[in-house]
Amino acid sequence: MSEFVEAYDRMSKIGPCVAIFGSARTKPENPYYQLSEQLAARLASKGFGIISGGGPGIMEAANKGAQQGKGPSVGLNIDLPFEQNHNPYIDQEHNLEFNYFFVRKVVFVKYSQAFVIMPGGFGTLDEFFEAMTLIQTKKIRRRPIVLFGSEYWNGLLDWIKTTMLEKEQNIAADDLELFKVVDDVDSAVSYIEGFFENHPLSPNF
Repeated sequence: MSEFVEAYDRMSKIGPCVAIFGSARTKPENPYYQLSEQLAARLASKGFGIISGGGPGIMEAANKGAQQGKGPSVGLNIDLPFEQNHNPYIDQEHNLEFNYFFVRKVVFVKYSQAFVIMPGGFGTLDEFFEAMTLIQTKKIRRRPIVLFGSEYWNGLLDWIKTTMLEKEQNIAADDLELFKVVDDVDSAVSYIEGFFENHPLSPNF
């Protein structure tokens, strides 16, 4: 409960944010690290805060870009036995520490107006499907979900379409319209900005 109270109090003062998810293992020389940094800088320059999981890799790139774009750089760090240490590009006043994954997830969802899913592992997939499930079931209002990197995601998307949808009918065709696949920063920014021309921009469930 104390984690919820502190996070709600601090996050409510930041303003509209975009969450950028991705692997903690991505190195700075990786193109996806560099694209995450560029995307975060562009979004921050347009008035969005950037929320990451607070750790290294893609998360570090997102926070680094947020600072370059002069926007709030937020890190929702989770206490893990390996991989996770907060990166140096989080604003000191926006560095939150969590023991519980479920509290951290709620804060991500409540205070993110858009989700960008960069290449990652199980944790990134968990965050993608969490957002998809909440929007699909209308537990939260629709907001843009961007899958960045068609080469990385196409295998998963082919399986979703051919097996989940066409073979087993476990989802509806309309569900595939709840996200956008992009390969460049301009397309991601354009999709997020275009979405909010017709939808409200405010933290909400």
